[in-house]
Amino acid sequence: MGRYSIRNYNFLLVAVSAALSVYGIIIIGSAKESVQSHQIQGFILGLGVMLVISLISYKFLLKFGWFYYALAVGLLLMVKLFGEVVNNAKRWLVVAGIQLQPSEAAKILLILFLAAFISKREDRINRAPVLIAIMGLMAVPVYLILDEPDLSTSIVVMFIFVGMLYVGGLSYRIIGGVAAVAIPIVIIGIFLVLQPDQEIIEPYQQTRILAWLQPEKYQDTAGYQQQNSIVAIGSGMLTGKGYKTNEVGSVKNGNFISEPQTDFIMAVAGEELGFAGCVLMVALFALATALVIHTGRKATELSGTLICAGVAAHIGFQSFANIGVATGLLPNTGLPLPFISYGSTSLISLLAEIGLVLNVGLMSVEGRQVSSLSFHIDRDLL
Repeated sequence: MGRYSIRNYNFLLVAVSAALSVYGIIIIGSAKESVQSHQIQGFILGLGVMLVISLISYKFLLKFGWFYYALAVGLLLMVKLFGEVVNNAKRWLVVAGIQLQPSEAAKILLILFLAAFISKREDRINRAPVLIAIMGLMAVPVYLILDEPDLSTSIVVMFIFVGMLYVGGLSYRIIGGVAAVAIPIVIIGIFLVLQPDQEIIEPYQQTRILAWLQPEKYQDTAGYQQQNSIVAIGSGMLTGKGYKTNEVGSVKNGNFISEPQTDFIMAVAGEELGFAGCVLMVALFALATALVIHTGRKATELSGTLICAGVAAHIGFQSFANIGVATGLLPNTGLPLPFISYGSTSLISLLAEIGLVLNVGLMSVEGRQVSSLSFHIDRDLL
């Protein structure tokens, strides 16, 4: 642990992260009150983890990059071998009666690994051996997550990877070449996955895409929850129907969405708190992402910038994807809303990521102060 000045601590980022977490606890209390206490416990534990990590030098943490990679892959392999099957998906481990989701913890572990790997190869990042190596390494956890099956989380991990690789100095020439190949492949891939007998993705994943493209055809089946979410958010109008509304026809009381405390928690927030409540939530997400990016831009070393880039990509992309699903902008992905949706593993991991960003900010300020002091001493000696 380093010696830091408390005035350099980014209390605004702490406040925004805490506000989002408390916002989630409040909405979970309305969506499913029986699990609210578990989320509160996760929040308290997460705050402790965030505080401890924020005081540990991220440069020291990055010395163990390969350990984080091995731990992430090991946890995902344990899911494959010993995981608990829930709703035809094996994504959870049960340890001493506690249900954990290793793919959430894998995100922060892979952010640390990528920051260490890329920063050590900054001058060689555009060479073929380095790019092939890092893509091969990332293919392992992505495949394990995809095999759970959890397509949406694997996309988030890939988005984090691409974002950090770009910030790490990936050449625009390579980006252009990959885009020229990838865009036609994606278009062809979308066409193929929509075919009746395709085997590229799981049948339920194909159905979700079709339900998004043809909502009127699937409004009573696969598109049922998404359409009800859109209606619920619209029914909240400007100020909502009120917290813990007792209307029989509300989205949670009428059971129009199964498990409203998870993927479609935005529907509960929109219905009860209205447009104003949703705007506040989106504003908090935008501010949190902006603060993380700002910290990364001020970092004195590439490794610190990469950590912030990974965290910003995680929070920014996943919150956009979840809200996009709840409002019908995107097909149903099954992604939780960061900080808001029920899930202690996710909340603790996110607060741990914020702790990393806080330390990057502290180290950057201390580093600039040391450099400034050295400059003044040298000038005085001269």
